[in-house]
Amino acid sequence: MSSRARKLGILLSGLPEAPAFTQGVRLAETAVDAGCDVYLYCIDEAVRGISRSDLQRLKGRGLKLYGCAYGAHRHGVAVDDSAVFAGLTVVSDLISSTDRFVCFP
Repeated sequence: MSSRARKLGILLSGLPEAPAFTQGVRLAETAVDAGCDVYLYCIDEAVRGISRSDLQRLKGRGLKLYGCAYGAHRHGVAVDDSAVFAGLTVVSDLISSTDRFVCFP
């Protein structure tokens, strides 16, 4: 796979305090460091972690960070410029347009 084609999609759905959330963020960081285009979508409980400093730093380095708009509303998370808030159509688009798509519950 050529470097220009490397696109990784990551879906996080668990609590930001959960090990799976941290593992997903670490994978995103490793992929960004390797020069991949990384698309990370937070859904369900994971929307609570969008404002975490590690995710925001990665966003500043090129991570494409998305949050579920419905999940944000449901969990009282402000819909602001910390992420692109959208619906599940974006998840479908990410699944079909990335080279790899992984989920962390």
